[in-house]
Amino acid sequence: MLVINSIKPIPWKPNVTVAAMIEQDGRFLLVEEKTERGNRFNQPAGHLEDNETLLQAVIRETMEESAYEFLPEAVLGIYHWKHTHNDTTYLRFAYIGKVGAHYPLQALDHGIIRAVWMTADEMRANAHLMRSPQVITCVDDYLAGKRFPLDSITHLAS
Repeated sequence: MLVINSIKPIPWKPNVTVAAMIEQDGRFLLVEEKTERGNRFNQPAGHLEDNETLLQAVIRETMEESAYEFLPEAVLGIYHWKHTHNDTTYLRFAYIGKVGAHYPLQALDHGIIRAVWMTADEMRANAHLMRSPQVITCVDDYLAGKRFPLDSITHLAS
């Protein structure tokens, strides 16, 4: 008798992340963080949590990682990338905005060393220290003028 395995495979899902693109006086806000490959730089970014919108996530992550308030103004883009070191796929929603208040006494997220401001040229000169190729790609897209309205992403409440 032929027995067919009726177990459904688990659907593959990418990791959904958000990132804040903040430029002020020709410099971009980054965070230096500890990773398995040593210290790296990234835009303030992190994972979307259950029961929050993408906008709520990017505001929260920016505060937790940099101690700056983030005021989103536009969508920069959506980035699909597979990490070569851990085989994880990320779907990154990058937002453009301005910084609000800074809370320098606030503790930063676990693994975050500090917030730093760098020019695009400084970032390119240190490309090997960026957390992923998405960091410089987002800067290049920002400098190229890519912008989409915030309402181009719709959150449907349950």
